[in-house]
Amino acid sequence: MRSARDIDSYIANYPEKTQVLLRKIRATIRKAAPYASEAISYGIPTYKLNGNLVHFGAFKTHIGFFPGGRARKLFPELSRYEGGKGTVRFPLEKPLPLGLITRVVKFRVKENTKDDA
Repeated sequence: MRSARDIDSYIANYPEKTQVLLRKIRATIRKAAPYASEAISYGIPTYKLNGNLVHFGAFKTHIGFFPGGRARKLFPELSRYEGGKGTVRFPLEKPLPLGLITRVVKFRVKENTKDDA
């Protein structure tokens, strides 16, 4: 896999079926965090707003979503998905939980901007 210079080129590296999922998660994050900037960090799409907000990436059997450990603790719905302390794995063969992703991203926005008020 070639390293990507931006999120569009990152998505273009994957099969069409995976690209559709990546575009959906990207659009969901952008809508939930319209002031966040996009970048490639750690080789995957990253959203930044007063620091890292969330990351996501494609893998062989899943889409990885990286909201951080606190989000994983505060959203019990995430426990139905495999993952580690601050990661979630959404299986490629199942629909993405876009509503849940929206709620998590909005939480992360509040977390990263709480001192800005």
